[in-house]
Amino acid sequence: MDIFKRIQNNPGVLGQWSKLGHGYFMFPKLEGDLGPNMKFRGKDILNWSITNYYGLANNEEIKAFDLEAAKKYGFSTPMGSRLMTGQTAVHEQLESEIADFMQKEDAFVLNSFYQGMVSIIDSLCGRDDVLLYNSDIHASIHDGIKMHTTKRLIFRQNDIENIESQLQKACEHAKERDGGVLLVTEGTIGISGRLAPLDKIVALKEKYDFRILVEDAHGFCTLGPNGMGAAEQLGVQDKIDLIVGTFGKALGLIGGFVAGNETVINYLRYNMRSQTFSEALPAAITASALNRLRYVKAHPELREHLWNVVTPLQQGLREAGLDIGPTESPVTPVYVSCKNMQEAVHTMVDLRESFGIFCMHIVYPYIQQGKVMVRLIPTVLHTQENIDYTIKSLSTITQNIKAGKYMDDKPIKNDTEDENAE
Repeated sequence: MDIFKRIQNNPGVLGQWSKLGHGYFMFPKLEGDLGPNMKFRGKDILNWSITNYYGLANNEEIKAFDLEAAKKYGFSTPMGSRLMTGQTAVHEQLESEIADFMQKEDAFVLNSFYQGMVSIIDSLCGRDDVLLYNSDIHASIHDGIKMHTTKRLIFRQNDIENIESQLQKACEHAKERDGGVLLVTEGTIGISGRLAPLDKIVALKEKYDFRILVEDAHGFCTLGPNGMGAAEQLGVQDKIDLIVGTFGKALGLIGGFVAGNETVINYLRYNMRSQTFSEALPAAITASALNRLRYVKAHPELREHLWNVVTPLQQGLREAGLDIGPTESPVTPVYVSCKNMQEAVHTMVDLRESFGIFCMHIVYPYIQQGKVMVRLIPTVLHTQENIDYTIKSLSTITQNIKAGKYMDDKPIKNDTEDENAE
C-alpha cells in the first residue's frame, strides 16, 4: 500500500481525534503570563496544566537574568554540536554544578531531554543486552527501547515480586549471551504521581547483576530533603547508576541532563548521537538553567511552599471522595469513571467551559478503559481559593456523571475552524 494512503487510513492513536480535538484538547493555545490565571479562546481559565512547579518561568528576578543572558549570548551562540564547535564554559559549569547537586561524579547537559533519553538507552545497550522496564514508562523511554532488537522484558510497576521475577529472567537471558541487564524506570511516575520502589529495586543488586537508569523529570528539585528527587526521597541516591532529569519541570525551561559515574558519562558524552549530531543547547538557555539551579538551591523553602499547595489539594480531593490514587508526589491525578468516549468528552468539555478549569485529560489507551484522568499540576503560584474551587468543581462533575448528564448522543462540535474563519 502507498505510504500516504496508509496514513490516511490510520492517522494514529491521537490523530484519529484531530478533527474533534485540534485546537481544543490537542494543540490548544493558552495566552497571558504563565501561571494559574490565563486565557483560553478568549475566556479566563484556572490553569492546572503547566509544570512550572516553582513559578520560575514568570519570576521577575529570573526573567531579568534571562534578559541579560540573551543580550550577552544572543540565541545563536555557540552554534554547532558540543562535539564540534558547541562547547562553552557555561555548559561545563552547569554540568559541574548538576553533578555536585545530584551527588554524582559527573553530568552531561542534554539539548533535549526527550532526545537525550532515547540516545542514552541506544548508546548503553547492545544486541546481547537485556532491557527491563516498567509498564508505565514515559514516551522517551519507550522510544529508546523500541530502537533495540535486544531482549526486552516488562515488569509491573510497584510489584516488587514481579520485578524480581522478571529481573531473574533478564539476568539468565543476558548470561546466556554474555550480555548485561539495564533496568529502566521513571523515579516519579509522570501519570500517576507514584514513586517507583527504588529502595526495593536497588536492594536486588545484592542478588542480581544489573544496572539501573532512572528518569526523574517530576522528582528533580521537588522531592527529597535536598531536592535530588525520588531516589533521595527513598534514601538510595548513591545506589542509582544513572539519573536523567529535565529542566522543563521545576526549572521551567528546556533541556535536561544525565548524571552518574564519570567513565559512563564520558562514554555517553562521545556516543549519544542526538547530542553529537545536533545543536548544543544555546548558551543563553544554559546560563539560565545554571542560574535557576542556583536559585532553587538558595531557596530550599520553595519545596515547602510547593507542598503547602500539594498537601491541601490532595487531602481535600480525598476528603471529597475523589479518587487520586496512591500519588506520592506533586503530580495529582483525579480518576473519573465514564461509560464511553462520548461521555468522557462531554465531561471534559463541561469542566473547561462551565467551570473554567484547564488541565490535562488522559484517556485510554494511556489509562484503563472506562476512566478519564484529570491530571492537576500544582505550583507555588496556586492559592487556597484555587484549590477550594477546583475540588468543588470536580465534585460537581462526578455528581453530574452519576446523574447521567453527559450521556448525550449529539455530536460534539469543535468550532475552532469557525473562529479562524471570522
